[in-house]
Amino acid sequence: MKCPRCESTSYRKNGRRNDKQNYLCKNCGKQFLEVAFSRSLESDLLANSNGHSKVSIHEAREFFLVKNLQKEKVTEERLNPFSFILAEELLQTILSPDWLESAAFNQLLLKIQQKNEIKPKLETGISLLLLDAENLKLDVNSELFLASVCNYPLQVKIAFANWRNPSTGKQDIELYNRGYQLVHVPGGKDSADAKMIAFGSCILHSYPTVKEILVCSGDGIFIHLCNQLQNQGLIVYWVRRQGSTLHIENRSSGKITDYSLAMATEVPSLETVVDTIQDLIKTEQESINARLNSLVAVATLFQEKCDIINIQDNSKHLENEKFISVLNNSFTESIQEVKTEGLVKVLNGKVLDKLILKIIQDIQKQSPRSKLSVSQLGTEIRKITGESPNSIIQELNLGSSFLKYLKSSPIFTLKASGKEYEVMPLLSE
Repeated sequence: MKCPRCESTSYRKNGRRNDKQNYLCKNCGKQFLEVAFSRSLESDLLANSNGHSKVSIHEAREFFLVKNLQKEKVTEERLNPFSFILAEELLQTILSPDWLESAAFNQLLLKIQQKNEIKPKLETGISLLLLDAENLKLDVNSELFLASVCNYPLQVKIAFANWRNPSTGKQDIELYNRGYQLVHVPGGKDSADAKMIAFGSCILHSYPTVKEILVCSGDGIFIHLCNQLQNQGLIVYWVRRQGSTLHIENRSSGKITDYSLAMATEVPSLETVVDTIQDLIKTEQESINARLNSLVAVATLFQEKCDIINIQDNSKHLENEKFISVLNNSFTESIQEVKTEGLVKVLNGKVLDKLILKIIQDIQKQSPRSKLSVSQLGTEIRKITGESPNSIIQELNLGSSFLKYLKSSPIFTLKASGKEYEVMPLLSE
């Protein structure tokens, strides 16, 4: 007797369990029970093993029970008690810790796992391509595109032609190197077509896992093959060439896909092209607006910097009293001024509107044909007030920017002039 775990013969008695002698392996510490079977069973096991295979304790016990079951004449009266005893022995053997840790149990689990892995593989479908090589030529890129159209992997490719015909050239070598099965037909009109239809109509006998099939030929006779394959439950793609375009028609759903052979890319539908153009236009508009905003911000900062320098250089030469008196004479009831280093403080929107009108009138008097842009108007306001128009607008809570204030004003109007806006009054004072 050997240890069931390490097969060592070095063990000692370790009490009794279930009226059976219990043993403890000195080598690995495994506890196991004494195996009780007759000498005739030992001789049978040795005779069947031929001295090569090793029989575990549980296999020997199962063999003993089955052997006795076959030889014993069991009557109807003894059948139920004997079956119960046999089932009890089998359950004790299968559910025992020794059996769960045995090599036989591990092999059983491995076989079950292998069967479960094989089943999904059998249920997984494949795609198959039938090519009329005398009618249609497929390059590598076209073949890859056709494979991408299918929902199942393209695993089988078969080409039909009279390969002795000089017109095929070296096409057979190229297709064979790309994994095609080459079917040769003798010379004759529509010989390749007939062979391809005959082979394709019974394709499920040779390839039972096929789910999708690509019928590649422009001959109209293949509509019969497509219908036959559809009736067998297959998804059929009819691939034809129209000029420099491959026309792929899904016979089940009616969806049509075009592939440009010259550009090696899919030809999009009209709706897709329109959507793409609209997206490009929108993206370009956003990009232009962003760049214009950045340019305006830089120009504004540059203008403000220049205005500050001009004010500092010319402040000593201004006739402050005369300038203030002109403003008092023009706006005696509207402008409230605060003399701060020779500059005017705008206290409300009404004062700002009259100041803008004054600036427009003065410039028109000096040069009647000149146009006053928003940036020039801002420069003039900066010279008079010492503040940028945006700062004044925000300080008086009149809006977010000077440009928006002018656009919303009922007194002024803006006219687009290139990248700028021309300011003109609507009301005359």
